[in-house]
Amino acid sequence: MYAGAVTDVISLTGLVKTFGRGAGATRALDGLDLAVAPGEVHGLLGPNGAGKSTTLRVLLSLLRPDAGEARLFGRDAWRDAVALHRRLAYVPGDVALWPDLSGGQVLAMLAKLRGRAGDPRRLAELLDRFGLDPSKKGRAYSKGNRQKVMLVAAFASDVELLVLDEPTSGLDPLMEAEFRACLTEEKERGRTILLSSHILSEVEAVCDRVSIVRRGRVAESGTLAELRHLTRTLVSAEVERLPDGFDRFPGLHEVRITELGRTADTADTGDTADTADTGGTGPAGGVRLECTVDTENLSKLMVALGTEGVRSLTSRPPTLEELFLRHYAA
Repeated sequence: MYAGAVTDVISLTGLVKTFGRGAGATRALDGLDLAVAPGEVHGLLGPNGAGKSTTLRVLLSLLRPDAGEARLFGRDAWRDAVALHRRLAYVPGDVALWPDLSGGQVLAMLAKLRGRAGDPRRLAELLDRFGLDPSKKGRAYSKGNRQKVMLVAAFASDVELLVLDEPTSGLDPLMEAEFRACLTEEKERGRTILLSSHILSEVEAVCDRVSIVRRGRVAESGTLAELRHLTRTLVSAEVERLPDGFDRFPGLHEVRITELGRTADTADTGDTADTADTGGTGPAGGVRLECTVDTENLSKLMVALGTEGVRSLTSRPPTLEELFLRHYAA
């Protein structure tokens, strides 16, 4: 489906966009870089005001950047917008339809504008899966049903790129699950997808790579495994006693120790855990430890705890939500 020798389907370099002038100006994009490879499902994360929507508007040639370059399929996104839009489908988070057109007429018109009719069997299947009545007029649709019209149009189209901006806004949980199933199918077909979302479980379930946008820049980008490699692991353990010298153990943070209902909390002190003097001691009922640990010290902690009568022990990587909050905690 993807033709040519271009490395990336989406290439955004040094994008700058400012709204307003003088002291009241808002710098929505501040040198943003983003690359999405062919066949990749890329998640774009960030709270309101981070620059996600502005990024997509520049990509879709709805806004012209003050500086930087936006390219789609190796071509200038602004100069070649008409030709490029035939190769993509866009689903906004807040859909407005023509009030006097039926859902079916909107779907037919969008397909005609792209010059790609798509497979009518696929269209019928999607209408059934999303429970959408195409005979109803636009004015009769709820917010969720308006969203379904655009999702059906996108998934039924024979395009190379899907740009989805908060696409499940207004959908009930059953339809959100159907959306994720469709997204997984498109991923298996090798279609390139840029998904902007605030639903972190949605991104975590389907995306190959994630970019976290903060203050108009990409703060961090990579696969979930790569991002988790840069973060601490959450550990929870019940042991008979803590190892000798545990208060000096390196790489622990947010340590919480519970002994027979007595709790000692510690602050994040960098490379060491500033705990109460509990190393080498423990009540008859044992000790419960909860903490985060730097990746390079995880195995050492597991070995140390393993010598102290482990009753239970769990460790897990952070969720995407925890990674996300890490960037916005300050």
